[in-house]
Amino acid sequence: MATIYEVAKLAGVSPATVSRVFNGIGVSDEKTLAVREAARQLRFTPNRTARTLRKQASEVIALVIPDIENPYFTEMARGVEDVASQAGYSVVLCNTDADIDKEATYLQIAISEHMAGVILAAASDHTNLDDLMAIDRPVVAVDRGTGYDIDGVVMANRTAGQAATENLVQAGYRRIACITGPQHIETAYERAQGYRAVLARHFPDVDADELLRYSTFRVDGGREVMEELLALPEPPDAIVAGNNLLGVGAIQVLTEHDLTPPRIGVAVVGSLPFTTLSPSAVTVVRLPARHMGVTAAKMLLERINGDDQPARTVVLRNELHAARAAVRP
Repeated sequence: MATIYEVAKLAGVSPATVSRVFNGIGVSDEKTLAVREAARQLRFTPNRTARTLRKQASEVIALVIPDIENPYFTEMARGVEDVASQAGYSVVLCNTDADIDKEATYLQIAISEHMAGVILAAASDHTNLDDLMAIDRPVVAVDRGTGYDIDGVVMANRTAGQAATENLVQAGYRRIACITGPQHIETAYERAQGYRAVLARHFPDVDADELLRYSTFRVDGGREVMEELLALPEPPDAIVAGNNLLGVGAIQVLTEHDLTPPRIGVAVVGSLPFTTLSPSAVTVVRLPARHMGVTAAKMLLERINGDDQPARTVVLRNELHAARAAVRP
């Protein structure tokens, strides 16, 4: 049996346009004729049941994120919910714990419950969206890519890593380490690349491999790696934390060792959710998480309503807030 993708290819249109034709949504006469002729040649018959269920799903959106305890994703979820509720949609929040199997289960639930669309912060680079793509269910990626040709909203991650590192260099620090998340996660890798670029430019003799550590994007990851770095024969004099929770973990360990900023400089990518330090003691590269959620929700609603333009990616800018106590003593 022919698929919607084969019909789209023969008609010279997108799969979304084919779906709109068979769902009675406004499409030009020329495209409608092309789609119906392609369907006739291929003997394609639309699944009427699926069409009905798709329409019944128009009031529910799935938001699939890796860590609900991370305030970054909580803030992003608020942006999604604000836009969705104004448009008459409900949001189902799915926490994957960055587990690919758990994520796959939620994606299947989104299909079986006939949700109108999915906003996804992928658990890994092995996220499988084939089933969602096969039924032409709109998906918008947030925070990181998926490898699929779908809409996305991401941060300028390499720039964020550069800004955090450059701030510490300008404050007088020289042996700067970086703690970031799993290497296979796009955000972690790109922020590390930004760090590497600045270190190579200012201190080409410094071994970045010794000072760059990949961990989890959690508080315990920051604590564990910070202890490792302090145990080096020549410990770092400053730290770039690749996300907010890593920053919290690193600062906890520095506090326990009586090495709080500015004795050891700290720059964090993402706003610190909680810390005993004064906010002015730490450099923060703020990421507009709520705006990311707002943007992603608007893009998803456009797709649900029949938008069939080519996939696009929106890159959001970060904002540097330098520590007032950032200058090395």
